[in-house]
Amino acid sequence: MERFSKKIWLATPTMHGEELEYMKEAYETNWMSTVGANINEVERIAAQKAEKKYAVGLSSCTAALHLTVKAAGERLYGRPAISHGALENRRVFCSDMTFAATLNPVVYEGGIPVFIDTEEDSWNMDPVALEKAFELYPDVKLVVYAELYGFPGRIDKIKEICEKHGALLIEDAAEAMGATVVGRQCGSFGDYSAISYNGNKIITGSAGGCLLTDDKEVANKASKWSTQARENAPWYQHEEVGYNYRMSNVVAGVIRGQYKYLEEHIERKKMLYERYREGFKDLPVKMNPIVDETEPNYWLSAMIIDKDYMCRQVRDDSNALYVKEKGKTCPTEILEKLASYNAEGRPLWKPMHMQPMYRMHEFVTKSGSLRAKTNAYIKGGIFDVSMDIFERGLCLPSDIKMTADEQNAIIEIVRSCFD
Repeated sequence: MERFSKKIWLATPTMHGEELEYMKEAYETNWMSTVGANINEVERIAAQKAEKKYAVGLSSCTAALHLTVKAAGERLYGRPAISHGALENRRVFCSDMTFAATLNPVVYEGGIPVFIDTEEDSWNMDPVALEKAFELYPDVKLVVYAELYGFPGRIDKIKEICEKHGALLIEDAAEAMGATVVGRQCGSFGDYSAISYNGNKIITGSAGGCLLTDDKEVANKASKWSTQARENAPWYQHEEVGYNYRMSNVVAGVIRGQYKYLEEHIERKKMLYERYREGFKDLPVKMNPIVDETEPNYWLSAMIIDKDYMCRQVRDDSNALYVKEKGKTCPTEILEKLASYNAEGRPLWKPMHMQPMYRMHEFVTKSGSLRAKTNAYIKGGIFDVSMDIFERGLCLPSDIKMTADEQNAIIEIVRSCFD
């Protein structure tokens, strides 16, 4: 098989031309900064699509998550002193298998993440483990939940658990825009939610995000905080800490032009997923799980290798080694082989409790065990569901501009690793 002449990417923006017209409108009307018709329209569409009353356009999904955490902290505990964050050393239950941006805002606001193990059947936060966490820490009042790769778990169950324990729920729907659970849009379940328009997402603005809420007061606060928290005075007056988080009207033009293609992008992503699933049907692998009563957006197609067909693989914090065994493979071998053919795959998200900066944080599994991770990852061994999925899994090229012939070649490359 020949090397691809042009790189096959994991996921890149797919543009349609109308985005440029809205960007041009911003240019010609001279609304180039953080106000304008594009932002207004993106906020309207985002709220409508996510089944929320209000959306606040921001510079990134991370900014949106930060302001959701700040809003939740102030609602739960009141406005903090200038020198303290809104959470002030309080524990927050967080998804373990996600990108660091999901929970870094908890730390921005002085909170202490407690990681909740992953459910094997969904690759999302385990509701049983969350219940165990509330048994251990009944005083916790905030949960931050992320949906993985556009394949949601039963966040409706997570929401019920939060309500039972009087906790607020922040939903990080960065990867799951357009996906549904029991017929409801991802982003609609959280007391506060966040969505992303980053360059590799299902639709993009090159950057940007939205905070979603049904609470008008929170939406107004977030809008104020995002523009340096200026007070309504004839001069620059400030009574609290603010941020430079507002969305650009130019970026909003790109997003505005992309929104009408959301469903089309989802359908094309689904075709990639189905082609992979068919191509691997006789291999000892499993694709991203699809949970009952959910409909993914299929953002990234991923797979895990059955345990009995994993060759020996060792990873530390920056390197990976493996020993080739006949009929077996591992994520490291597959990713290296894809790269040798000029195709991009990636490891799954390394769980947060395995990250150097968070290894000493508490971690709760469905058995209820609670432990700091110290150097367990470096010492080797599988201790929990998150770690197991990470060790055996990888993300496959999922760019919707990839042709069927190119994808079939990717499938053959993966298959060859089991020879």
